[in-house]
Amino acid sequence: MTRILLVEDDADLATALRALLGRAGHEVLHAPDGREALRRLFADRPDLMVLDIGLPELDGWQVLERTRDLTDLPVLLLTARGAEADRVRGLRAGADDYLPKPFGQEELLARIEALLRRSRPAGWAADRLDTALHLVPERRTALWHGVEVRLSDIEYRLIQTLVRNRGRVVTTDQLLVQVWDGPAGVGRERVKFAVLRVRRKLQQAGGRDSHDVIEAVRGLGYRYRGEGRNPTT
Repeated sequence: MTRILLVEDDADLATALRALLGRAGHEVLHAPDGREALRRLFADRPDLMVLDIGLPELDGWQVLERTRDLTDLPVLLLTARGAEADRVRGLRAGADDYLPKPFGQEELLARIEALLRRSRPAGWAADRLDTALHLVPERRTALWHGVEVRLSDIEYRLIQTLVRNRGRVVTTDQLLVQVWDGPAGVGRERVKFAVLRVRRKLQQAGGRDSHDVIEAVRGLGYRYRGEGRNPTT
């Protein structure tokens, strides 16, 4: 049974969501504030977090930041703050999805199912996809010039999709379908921010001599162009 940590300070909404998620076959852990959320995160090791932003003690932004310091646990932000600036902030901070209130029950369940599906190993064998890059699916990591790079599930699927299409442009819409499974309401900015995170991680691992291997093709999407040099030479 999948274990979901629900972080919500509205008691009535929390009760309704626990019933909804329970009927869908999930075990639901509830935290009414940010400090309790972090405690349960450590103690119970959930499979996914549904996180409100407006929380007592620690707000949702602080909880998300501390969660991302510890784990690549899928996080769905569920909040009344539906402004574009809040959605952008959430995605940049590492949230995997963002659903403004009010929301439909079926949409919430579909988004949770998509996140959980993506959090499982994709089943592709580990192989060397480039002279400098080796993906390790069982650990959801990459070896970049021999240095291990920790990736979230989304980041792993993103780099894997781009590298397997090396030299070809993968459009933003194609990435939304192949990496995010094309859930309703997902904005194109999500792809941009995920690419920026992957670029930053590879550059940090490769050091000053590491080239930017993901090329943005204006108006279309992204292309993996490879390191262009063999790390063994």
